[in-house]
Amino acid sequence: MAAFLMKEDLGGAMHAFIARLFPICRSITGDGVRKTLRLVQEQIPIKMHEVPTGTQVFDWKVPKEWNIRDAWVKDSSGRRLIDFSELNLHVVNYSSPVHRRMRFAELKEHLFISPGHPEWIPYRTTYYEETWGFCLCENQLAKFDNGQEYDVCIDSSLEDGYLTYGECLLPGEETAEVLVSCHICHPSLANDNLAGLAVAVELARQLAQSPHRYSYRFLFIPGTIGSITWLARNEDVIPRIRHGIVLTCVGDSGNISYKRSRQAEAGIDRAFIHVLKHSGDPHTVVDFAPYGYDERQYCSPGINLPVGCLMRSRHGEFPEYHTSADNLEFVRPGALTDSLAKCLAAIDVLENNRIFVNQKPKGEPQLGKRGLYKGLGASPGKRERELALLWVLNLSDGKNALLDIAERANLPFALVRDAATALSATDLLIPGDWV
Repeated sequence: MAAFLMKEDLGGAMHAFIARLFPICRSITGDGVRKTLRLVQEQIPIKMHEVPTGTQVFDWKVPKEWNIRDAWVKDSSGRRLIDFSELNLHVVNYSSPVHRRMRFAELKEHLFISPGHPEWIPYRTTYYEETWGFCLCENQLAKFDNGQEYDVCIDSSLEDGYLTYGECLLPGEETAEVLVSCHICHPSLANDNLAGLAVAVELARQLAQSPHRYSYRFLFIPGTIGSITWLARNEDVIPRIRHGIVLTCVGDSGNISYKRSRQAEAGIDRAFIHVLKHSGDPHTVVDFAPYGYDERQYCSPGINLPVGCLMRSRHGEFPEYHTSADNLEFVRPGALTDSLAKCLAAIDVLENNRIFVNQKPKGEPQLGKRGLYKGLGASPGKRERELALLWVLNLSDGKNALLDIAERANLPFALVRDAATALSATDLLIPGDWV
């Protein structure tokens, strides 16, 4: 199986795709999700699924569909003090329709700010409670007058409709699958939403152009209710999933963080932790907790899939999280490229992790006569390669896979994989089972 390679710096292209998606008002249902998925369809072959309102999905039901056309708060002169058309974060997501005049004392109960950040507008939702609200910055709030009346309008609808999600299946040599999941339910938030989506799309594009052993299933879903809906509708697929990763917040300049699956030492956990360790870059590994993104649904006890989560700055732990400061400037092309590279490196581990068997296990075989040993004058890089050859020969007893050997030898997986490839080209090593 060939290793995956980064052919070019794709950060600029991914950032440009995020910029196209950024203005769309997304939610857990509605036309914003469909518009987003149609733009994804221009990049990769995804199938859109529509699940009707009221459909029972485990302990949940698919909610009513929400759409919004316009929203504003006007003063007595007709000037818009809050304007949805300027930024869709101004409206609490899933707000019920409202159109009437009210005093500020009543209005202020429906206004939300980001304390301590006078220019930032928070992101708020009301998915499962029929109410309404506006989000604004502290500087805007200061312009309101307690004694005045204001015209308030949210031109939205909450009606029976559908929950929409996208799915892309890339068949491989095996029916066993790797699941890649990202959420598509946030409006104009560049890192906590669109960065994961952009990296997932590019990852699918790369895989579609390369031979691969596993089949790959990409899900573009609304958070929580989307993964629950997919799992409820695809219980027959679940046993085929061998590895999985949730991508989110992968575009900012923070260090990479990896959150283990509920299984803690699953293949996906070992692959990403190995890649991060040998990358030489600062990183953090955190244990599983039933709080976060959709990994908590995939890792619920009745499902228990081996699904981890890749982030840079972790959700809720950077000040820009769920505010208007999570914008296009907050996401960096270089960070997107790095996140993609880490994913491809982990996939390389999954794709090539195999057991081999030493055909001459009695004593150390002579590498020189097979052109595999360069002598004492070899460069440090070549010496490391020869060390990998010796480790592969020593541990290829039909029990250890290449990742086991790489971890035992404290060598990068790619080096161990290349050593096994070189040895397999001689009479010293034969391939065994895939892991």
